[in-house]
Amino acid sequence: MKDPFLITKEEILQLYKPVNPNTHKGLQGHAVIIAGSYGKIGAAVLASKSCLKTGCGLVTTFVPKCGYQILQISIPEVMVATDENTNFITHIHLPLIPQAVGIGPGIGKELGTQKALFEFLRINKAPLVLDADALNILSENQSWLELVPENTILTPHPKELERLIGKWNSESEKFQKTIAFSEKYKAIIVMKGAPTYIINQCKIYENTTGNAALATAGSGDVLTGILTSLLAQGYEPKYAAKLGVYLHGLTADIALPKTGYQSFTASDIIKNLGKAFLELDN
Repeated sequence: MKDPFLITKEEILQLYKPVNPNTHKGLQGHAVIIAGSYGKIGAAVLASKSCLKTGCGLVTTFVPKCGYQILQISIPEVMVATDENTNFITHIHLPLIPQAVGIGPGIGKELGTQKALFEFLRINKAPLVLDADALNILSENQSWLELVPENTILTPHPKELERLIGKWNSESEKFQKTIAFSEKYKAIIVMKGAPTYIINQCKIYENTTGNAALATAGSGDVLTGILTSLLAQGYEPKYAAKLGVYLHGLTADIALPKTGYQSFTASDIIKNLGKAFLELDN
């Protein structure tokens, strides 16, 4: 395996676009987060909040009906659209054409949700982040991957990656299989782990931020929100992936002296996004 390119602060500063002082919310992108099912609406909350806190102008979250009040109370800045079903998503109908969509956190694998994902992929034209149960559904219906637009960002943790590409016997085989998958579907794979790698066809990038504090429930949901936000703001997918994983890791590096490893939660990633951006702006 060839040496990966390191994602360093120097490289990030070359692709990072500071906010134009004269901007307004309509110029900062409108993202859609499709997430949640009964008992997992928290995933939708985390992804939506991180999407907003990464600089997106507007966020609409699509959830089953049971998530409506939770979203409206916990994040007043987010607009909410609901499925006709109470407990899980069965038909994705968006009230707008978004600049980017993040789909998958906490949606479950109910048959109705699988059909909804298929129908969504068939008609969707927006840049896309696929995570969590969206990846699990696709790993069981691999022919649907043909519907995924070029340069879609997939964010599997090790188990989700194994479901997509099959088992591996060594690190080098894991990378070979992930590269082959990325080339076949022209997708950008964010291999979550310590460290996190990005596979963009034959190119491998290794993130240089982050620590073991990120190994906590909801951390991936937050990353989905961050990546979707950057896509909605007009970053090319390959740059959104690099900037997203760098910021995500940087929040944990900033927070660690205060929280320690054990007490850091996914909400702390969101709380420290502002400080992470300030490090880039300085």
